[in-house]
Amino acid sequence: QVQLVESGGGLVQAGGSLRLSCAASGRTFSSYAMGWFRQPPGKEREFVAAISWSGGNTYYADSVKGRFTISRDNAKNTVYLQMNAMKPEDTAVYYCASQRQRDVRGTTIYDYVYWGQGTQVTVSP
Repeated sequence: QVQLVESGGGLVQAGGSLRLSCAASGRTFSSYAMGWFRQPPGKEREFVAAISWSGGNTYYADSVKGRFTISRDNAKNTVYLQMNAMKPEDTAVYYCASQRQRDVRGTTIYDYVYWGQGTQVTVSP
């Protein structure tokens, strides 16, 4: 069992930056691939980024490639999402999620087993 708690959301102006954190409980965190998803107002939850257990492989949605960076610190049981050059269309509730194997397998919500409660990110024009 893995419990995930996101933090770092808030209000930022377009062009600004935020860093989200996801703290995980459980000794198996370092063995699991992790991901970030987001759900814009009135829309379905969508994939943002994913990272393998070691951090050696990362994956991004086209909409955030070059602006967002996913990373992890297994010693701290934490995964991060650095968001730069933010746009109003990045406004969403952001969720951290975990798979149950080391390498990233899939980028749909059905590929992830454990989820955090989400953190709101709002980007003003």
